[in-house]
Amino acid sequence: MSKPGVLLVEDDPDHAQPTLMALQEARIPDSVYVAKGGGEALRLDDRILVVDDDELVRSILADRLTIEGYSCMTAGNGREALHLFYGGKFSLIICDIRMPEMDGLELLERVKVSNPGMHVIMISAYAEFDMAVEAIRLGAYDFLLKPVNLDLIIFSVKRALEKKRLEEEIATHHNNLENLVDNRTAELRQAYRQLQKAHLDSVKALAEVIEAKDPYTRGHSDRVRKMSLKLSMCLGIDKERLEKLEYGALLHDIGKIGIKDKVLQKQSPLEPEEYQYVQEHPLIGVKILEGMDFFREVIPMVRHHHEKFDGSGYPNGLAGEAIPLEARIIAVSDAFDAMTSARPHRSMMPLVDVLMEMERGKGTQFDPQMVEIFLNEKIYEF
Repeated sequence: MSKPGVLLVEDDPDHAQPTLMALQEARIPDSVYVAKGGGEALRLDDRILVVDDDELVRSILADRLTIEGYSCMTAGNGREALHLFYGGKFSLIICDIRMPEMDGLELLERVKVSNPGMHVIMISAYAEFDMAVEAIRLGAYDFLLKPVNLDLIIFSVKRALEKKRLEEEIATHHNNLENLVDNRTAELRQAYRQLQKAHLDSVKALAEVIEAKDPYTRGHSDRVRKMSLKLSMCLGIDKERLEKLEYGALLHDIGKIGIKDKVLQKQSPLEPEEYQYVQEHPLIGVKILEGMDFFREVIPMVRHHHEKFDGSGYPNGLAGEAIPLEARIIAVSDAFDAMTSARPHRSMMPLVDVLMEMERGKGTQFDPQMVEIFLNEKIYEF
């Protein structure tokens, strides 16, 4: 049975806003809709809290969100926002990071303790990757840099609210699964596929954050993903493992977020101590991911994608089949793309030289079976 609601008919959502706010404050009813000139009704019970110490930024964001049909409240710092959050019902929070009294990261942490399912979009004028990693570790849905494109904000908001609705629907289905299993199975599978896509979108956003550190590697993670999936399908890996491998391939270099730009973008060959420093990125990646349950099965791929088949790799010196299969697959794709891409200290290698180098690495750097399939099936052509 559908919930009762109020329908406001108005060409301009701005004109409907005062009445809408009065209805919501009085909690009459739970759901409010607005129709533009008698057209299709838009649901307005998605309430967004906008937090920024810059009054102009707050106003611009709130005005645009209102035009899009969302109900908004604003706060000038984390403490004020937390008070509003505890006293009201919100679907989403958009929050600046650096603010007086209580910053955005502390607000995010407290909100997640109170409501782990609350989606929070973080915005910041500072491109500090440690800050971005901490926000994601604490559970931020997205991290955007100022000046923020308003269309990008709206896209992220819509995606976050859709993901939230899917999560709530799946939770509801699970609570009533015994009664719903016969007539709702198809709907549940569709919702699950959409949720998987939302997770993949989030992983791709993380990969873009990684590559923003080094313009020479732009697109690297996605190319490694495509080659690793093709190679895995040739091996007959099942669908569930393919899904995890896709995440692992996209995130294999996430630890490079913790490597200094001056080393990653150095225009000359690395000194031995610099190379040793770069070799820490698999373990840094493990530390970033180990606090996120969803990525638990991805961690071995991130940790071991630089192991070598003869045991001379890092960080653990594993050899042969002691190296996880997915890590052996990613290692081949990663090495091929690295050699065929330009780097700060060298130009890209000709394809014929790369293929010879891959052949020479069979049994030493690479699993011979992986290289055989990679070369014979021309996995690199896509």
